[in-house]
Amino acid sequence: MSAAEAPRTAFILTGYRPEDGFLAAELNPPPAEYVWHDKGAEQQEQRYGSGVGYQQWLAVDAWTGAVWFGDVDWRAPREHVEGQLPGVPRKALGDGMLPAPGVLVQLLSHMTHDEQHGCSWRFFTAPELHALALRVLPAVQRLVDSIHRTGPDGEPEWSAEAATAWEDIERVATHTFQASGAVDWPRLRMTPVPAWRVEVGAFLESNADLCDPAWAGATDAELDADADYRRDSGYGGVPGRVCLAVDRQIEHGFTFYGHRAALYAHRARACGGRTPTDARTWLEATEAGRNTWAAAKPLGATLADVPDCVLSLLAEGFQSAAQKEGLALMGLPTHLRNLRAEEREAVDRQLVREGEEVERLENVLREFRAARNRTVTRILAWADGRSDEEIARLASTSPDLVGDWRARLGDEQATQAAEARSRRVPGDS
Repeated sequence: MSAAEAPRTAFILTGYRPEDGFLAAELNPPPAEYVWHDKGAEQQEQRYGSGVGYQQWLAVDAWTGAVWFGDVDWRAPREHVEGQLPGVPRKALGDGMLPAPGVLVQLLSHMTHDEQHGCSWRFFTAPELHALALRVLPAVQRLVDSIHRTGPDGEPEWSAEAATAWEDIERVATHTFQASGAVDWPRLRMTPVPAWRVEVGAFLESNADLCDPAWAGATDAELDADADYRRDSGYGGVPGRVCLAVDRQIEHGFTFYGHRAALYAHRARACGGRTPTDARTWLEATEAGRNTWAAAKPLGATLADVPDCVLSLLAEGFQSAAQKEGLALMGLPTHLRNLRAEEREAVDRQLVREGEEVERLENVLREFRAARNRTVTRILAWADGRSDEEIARLASTSPDLVGDWRARLGDEQATQAAEARSRRVPGDS
């Protein structure tokens, strides 16, 4: 049994019980002279004493089932109150994953008001808060038993029943006062899960045709992304994503729970008892994976030249090897395609470098060819009796080209001589 599956029993932390002498419960309510209300004060900040911001709280660890209580420093600025809490108030959370460390806080109310006496404040003693903690233990037990625990570390995620259990805790922790001034705490009720709270797992079971086949081999990150799907309007999460894909509408008024848990459970069923394992991790970080990769990849071959059909055969071989170890490789096709894409990108970069070098060399060659042509023309202009073959041998070119240059040079010289004669003034010798 994994740590996530181990049973948990709700309990009150040591140090917060009478038998411990409430050693850990250091409550410091403000003196009475700091707790007052002057409704006639002109300025808002002058209407209340500095002690009215004092806050007591009840904390529940959704991971372990521990319950304890405490307070905040009434002298601290009110905007810093949340920083003194051991966890997060439920109203500040959504209906998905609980942030680490998974501690929920119920803030207790202290002020009452009536027309005759105005505002008054009642702060609770450690025995009173202990009695409240005892009263909510059955609801806390229901919460820790029903909350989803998913992923490698069993991170807590709200379920429909856990959300209902927390509402029962909130209801019990919301007191009233009797005419005598005595505190009246509501009786704990185990409220049935209302119909508008729906488990994503139940939704998918009723709409199996909406399940994405890719979930069976998806990585944790891919499943988490689908669970966290958001839309500008309408339902998000898994129901919103799958219904949008097939253009279906969900009636308004429901709240869905257990998105991540439903996807992980779907994948676990598809794996048939094998342990879902990240393909990249297995291939790169385990001896069996590295050996399988080395045996499957031909010497000197690269994935860049592998077509899709061969990539699929590689994936089948890797899955078969992993299955012998009781594993199912997640994200394998995507990982192989990514590897091939990386190698092809490297080939693209190689082509860019080669193209740039060819362009550079062609520019250099063009400059040298122009310089050689000028030199050949210069030598031809000397008319020193050397043949085309001799000059061609010096220029590392063909005699025919030298002959062409000689002919063009002769034509140019004849043209220049004719132009010079036509410009000559009559009578010039």
